[in-house]
Amino acid sequence: MVCDPCGVAAVPVYLEVGSKRVFACARDWPGWCRAGKGETDALAALAAYAPRYAAVAAGAGVAFPTGVPTLEVVERVPGSAATDFGAPGAVLPSDAAPPRPDEGERLASLVEAAWRVFEGVAAGAPAELRKGPRGGGRDRDKIVEHVVDAEVAYARKLGVRGPRPKPGDPTAVGAMREQILARLRAGGPPPERGWPARYAARRIAWHVLDHAWEIEDRARPG
Repeated sequence: MVCDPCGVAAVPVYLEVGSKRVFACARDWPGWCRAGKGETDALAALAAYAPRYAAVAAGAGVAFPTGVPTLEVVERVPGSAATDFGAPGAVLPSDAAPPRPDEGERLASLVEAAWRVFEGVAAGAPAELRKGPRGGGRDRDKIVEHVVDAEVAYARKLGVRGPRPKPGDPTAVGAMREQILARLRAGGPPPERGWPARYAARRIAWHVLDHAWEIEDRARPG
């Protein structure tokens, strides 16, 4: 069981404000981050996804707020082209401080749980997904391949280098992910032009969960 260090009723949220899109991200919950056309839409989307994120927290053994969470906006940061394209790209000033050992363990546990959610969803989904605006036209196996490809790039941002694992090789994918988790647990300064651990955890978990939830949505009958 990983302890939750937050211990507060309200969930601290930061808003990444682009010119076309706003991301609302729970600062201390890697992967719980949703977007909208404006701040109100983004916060509503974040609240709506709380029950889905609760499964991630449960898988990590981290206590999660029950019921409808109270979201407290504690920071607004400017977005970028990445924000408007559809990815949360803001590194917070507070991300610079290396996480404490217990915090690093918590971050790693939540990222690992996000991967388990994704793998479970992908395993239970049909190969061909319903087409539509949600997530575009990739089918299940192409989404899995895309997630692995992205994580190769994310791993390099943490100083983890190696050959690209094949998406269908769970041993190779697992080995890369174990190295990512080790870097998140260790914390420490990021490599040159790399990502600090807190931001890396948020970005990696957001990406894998965004696609897990996409698969869930597109696997359901229209």
